[in-house]
Amino acid sequence: MLFHLPVIRGVIVRRILVNFTVDPAIAAKLLPRPFRPKLVNGFAMAGICLIRLKQIRPRRWPAILGISSENAAHRIAVEWDADGERREGVFILRRDSNSILNTWAGGRLFPGRHHHAAFKVWETGDRFQISIENPDGAPRVFVSAQLAQRFPPASVFGTLEAASAAGSVGYSTTNQADSYEGLELRSFKWTVEPLEVDKVESSFFKHSQWFATGSVQFDCALLMRDIEHEWHERGGLRRDEFAAGKKRRPLCSSA
Repeated sequence: MLFHLPVIRGVIVRRILVNFTVDPAIAAKLLPRPFRPKLVNGFAMAGICLIRLKQIRPRRWPAILGISSENAAHRIAVEWDADGERREGVFILRRDSNSILNTWAGGRLFPGRHHHAAFKVWETGDRFQISIENPDGAPRVFVSAQLAQRFPPASVFGTLEAASAAGSVGYSTTNQADSYEGLELRSFKWTVEPLEVDKVESSFFKHSQWFATGSVQFDCALLMRDIEHEWHERGGLRRDEFAAGKKRRPLCSSA
C-alpha cells in the first residue's frame, strides 16, 4: 500500500457465508507461508463470502458520502505463528466486486486485488438468490438459500456459535511478491442466523487443477444482516520473516 489506510466505516446490509470442508493437504498447498489451514474436526474450512456494503467511507466522513457495492470473496480459514503466539484469520484466495472503484483501488489504496464481476441478486423476505459472472470466465458462483429454523446438526462445527466464531482478520497478496496485507473487521454487533441452502455452485472450487474430485464438500451457511462495522488496517506479513522452506505460489496471484 502506498499510504496508511484510514479506518473505514459502513454497514453490512447482508453477508452470506457459505462454508465448505476441504481436504487439509489440498488446502495447505494453496496457502503461502506463514499460513496453514485451521482444522475443524480434522477438516480444513473454505468459504464464499457474499457481502453487500453501504455507506462505506473513512470514519470521519458523513454516511451520505459513502459508497455501496456487492462483493464476494473465496477464502480459507487459517492460522499462523507471530511473536510467539498462534493467530487465526482467513486467507483470501480471490475477491470479486461490482464496483469499478473497488476494482481499481483494491491492491492500490486498500488491501486486496478485486476482479470486476456482474452480480445478479434477488432477495425477498428471508429468501436469497445470488449469481456472479466474471468477464474473464471464472469464477462463476450461484447460491440459492432461505432462512433456516435451526443450524444443521451434520455440520462439522456442531453449533451455530462455533460456526460464527471465524477469525476477523483477513490477509491477501499484494503487488509485491511474498508480501501480504491484512484487514480486521470490527463489528458493533454480531447477529448470526442459519441458512438452508437449496443450491450452491462455485467454479472456483470445481477447478480440477486445484481441487481433486470430492475434496470440497458443502457444510453449512450463515446469514448476517444490518451490521455496523469498521475495517482496520493490520500490519503486513512478509514470507522472509519466517523460516525458509519450500516456496509455494499463492493461488490468487495467478487469478
